[in-house]
Amino acid sequence: MSTSPAHIAVIGSTNIDFVTHVERFPHPGETLHVHSSTTGLGGKGANQAVAVARLGQDVALAGWTGTDMLAEMARTTLHDAGVNARWLLADPQAGTGRAFITINHAGENQILVDGGANMAHGAEACSHLAPVLDNAAVVMMQMEMDAELVQAVARQARDRNIPVVLDPAPVPATGLPDALFALADILTPNENETRELTGILPVDEATALHAARILHKRGTHTAIIKLGHRGVVYSTATTRGFVPPFAVRAIDTVAAGDCFNAGLATALARGATLGEAVRYAAACGALATTRAGAAEAAPTADEVACLLDRTPG
Repeated sequence: MSTSPAHIAVIGSTNIDFVTHVERFPHPGETLHVHSSTTGLGGKGANQAVAVARLGQDVALAGWTGTDMLAEMARTTLHDAGVNARWLLADPQAGTGRAFITINHAGENQILVDGGANMAHGAEACSHLAPVLDNAAVVMMQMEMDAELVQAVARQARDRNIPVVLDPAPVPATGLPDALFALADILTPNENETRELTGILPVDEATALHAARILHKRGTHTAIIKLGHRGVVYSTATTRGFVPPFAVRAIDTVAAGDCFNAGLATALARGATLGEAVRYAAACGALATTRAGAAEAAPTADEVACLLDRTPG
């Protein structure tokens, strides 16, 4: 099976998500009844790959699952979504990753992750994933894998002149490796991740641009800081801009960041300017908050086009 020359390569995690909806988050030691619960595909890598496929772009996912029942569920869902999972490898020892997600009435979430096979491989495994880079237009990565492995793959992409979009989530306890600031062509932290990376909590355009300048000093070429309901700020050495938030009714923010990055990579692969790509990405992220779930919350290209058409640029 081969991929098209325009495919987006996603290297990252594949999980099965166990999601519960509650009125409020429980206090320590407290037991609450949930309103509803679901089980479905998750993991930032899988979420982003499905979101790219929903937008009509060829996409291939590389990473690991276990060999358990959860792996079968994940692979079936990816196949049905149109994701090329040829380079999604099976680890016979580590289990498939799992995430336990609680969402309150305001759409806020708390997430616990058991990385399983996603976290079982270091930089020495880079050669197993590198073939997904062949003929890729853009590479998408996240931090739900070993940081040294992410760094090794980013170097491979840099050697091939393939732009890397890095979602620095979750920021490792030891911080993002210094080399990744320069190896990632585009870094896309949200508010909390920006604070962890720069010491600044961005609350508006001015503070986001201040944080972006710090990221540039650390080697980042393009910083895109996601401010949630406050919009998005983007910055390079020569360009800066702000995309205001889209007016939507948010019910679940679980996969909004993943859908944002998918929209960004898709727009860039199709030749959009940075400003155009960020606005397209923001529309994707906004739409993802209007429905429940992770991978299944991703919007289609037609839905994104409708939102952009009815919202002045």
